[in-house]
Formats: sequence, C-alpha cells, structure tokens
Amino acid sequence: MRRDLAAVLAAFIIATLVAELLGATNFGTALTFGQMAFAATLVFVLVRRP
Repeated sequence: MRRDLAAVLAAFIIATLVAELLGATNFGTALTFGQMAFAATLVFVLVRRP
C-alpha cells in the first residue's frame, strides 16, 4: 500500500516539475498536468490490484 501511495504522489510531483521546467505558462497549468499524471497512475494502481 505504501508503494502505491508513493507511486501516485511521485507521479504528481514529477509531472508538475517537468511541466514547469518545460515552460508551463503558470504554476496552475503545471499542477493540472500533475493531476492528470496522478489520475492515470491511480487508475493503473487500482486496475493492477487483484
């Protein structure tokens, strides 16, 4: 469970940082990309669980 939580949080943080470094117009836009990565990773984690 901790690994899954770490994965979704890491996806959020990494996607936000990458979007910011690649020139997102503002921090809100970067956070939007972080939310999308969080949601995609969460779906992956939930589908993968038996």
